[in-house]
Amino acid sequence: MPGELGGHSCSKVYGRLNCPAALRAIAKGMYVKHRVFFADEATAIAAGYRPCGACLPEKYQAWKREHR
Repeated sequence: MPGELGGHSCSKVYGRLNCPAALRAIAKGMYVKHRVFFADEATAIAAGYRPCGACLPEKYQAWKREHR
């Protein structure tokens, strides 16, 4: 397994590997060539990524409050 989390290098969003939004994009043939993987959340955040609102709603809301 490449890591616990996946992300999209263009949108700078990270989430669970089974995220429904990411899986829909992959099924449509999008997303895959820009997909990156992270061992953990700290690594994703350090790389400048934000949490996904679809699969990590609590973390996304906390991120949103911090960045207003």
